[in-house]
Amino acid sequence: MEKPVLFRKEDSVAILTLNRPEKRNALNQDLLTHLYGHLDVVKSDDSIRVAVITGAGSSFSAGLDLNCLATDNMMDPRGDGVYLTDFMKSCNKPFIGAINGPAITGAFEIALNCDFLIAAPSAVFRDTHALLGIYPGWGMSQLLSRAVGIRMARQISLTGMDITAQQALNLGLVNEIVEPDQLMPRVMEIARDICKTKADFLPGYRKLINDGHNLSAGQALDLEKKVFTRFLNGSAALI
Repeated sequence: MEKPVLFRKEDSVAILTLNRPEKRNALNQDLLTHLYGHLDVVKSDDSIRVAVITGAGSSFSAGLDLNCLATDNMMDPRGDGVYLTDFMKSCNKPFIGAINGPAITGAFEIALNCDFLIAAPSAVFRDTHALLGIYPGWGMSQLLSRAVGIRMARQISLTGMDITAQQALNLGLVNEIVEPDQLMPRVMEIARDICKTKADFLPGYRKLINDGHNLSAGQALDLEKKVFTRFLNGSAALI
């Protein structure tokens, strides 16, 4: 029986593939437990510079497996109190989402937790929390508005509408659309470009961008100035 999440490493790039294609890669406790285990490796292996998350078959993921909601612990699959969004953030390495098909609700949230997304034309994004009467727990209510603006986020989340790959590109939700057979080659090309940067510098620069994004423009510029001053004085900046 195949594992619900596949893991392979190419040079300094870790590739995590959600692997329940017969269920459109729907998320259950077993899949999440394996995903967390691979995130542990990404976090602890200093030779890994970038991580890629994608889906097997024709879907990124259909979101939470509704047949398992009554039996599976989705929020704390390993029973160790680890929260998905905090876990991905704590890895302190760039995540690229290779969105090969529909990314629905919980899977949409996983995509939003990536640093950026490259999509195939078949990619579709949908937030069904309001349709199902379930509050989001992995960042939808906050990350989506930061990606597409609060007015569009309200429309997406309160209607459960589909966002096509082209609409996602227009909204700035995805960075590029590439043909299906070029999706992973293009993602790997970008990942390898990231790996060319200075290994000890990349996490700090990424953190500066992320931390500044949550501040006002003036506060963010002050933060950059402080970091630059520390850098000139020989500090390792934010890490």
